[in-house]
Amino acid sequence: MELTLETFESTVAKEGITFVDFWAEWCGPCKMFGPIFEKASEDNPEITFAKVDTEAQQQLAGMAGISSIPTLMIFRDGILLFNQAGALPGPALEDLIGKVQEINMDEVRAEIAKEKPAE
Repeated sequence: MELTLETFESTVAKEGITFVDFWAEWCGPCKMFGPIFEKASEDNPEITFAKVDTEAQQQLAGMAGISSIPTLMIFRDGILLFNQAGALPGPALEDLIGKVQEINMDEVRAEIAKEKPAE
């Protein structure tokens, strides 16, 4: 799934897990990571896998603070859990998928609530 400025927020804010790959056609490491990302997508149909072409979506890449590519962001239930630049090898991506699936989101939400100042 290709994300744009118009579809990014609604996609990452929805319930469930969303992996977002920020990439560009001219980027060598992006081309190496692409097939790994695609295979993970095929192996994990319950997860949303999306891509953002940083050349076509420069405003979105800027708003997301992308300074190098590829960058992988992982959202779960609308909460950003992971944001890292660099191509991951297949086993590392699979390991990351397992870890994200195991996270207790009630604990994450409780931590976020603790960090927010009382109004």
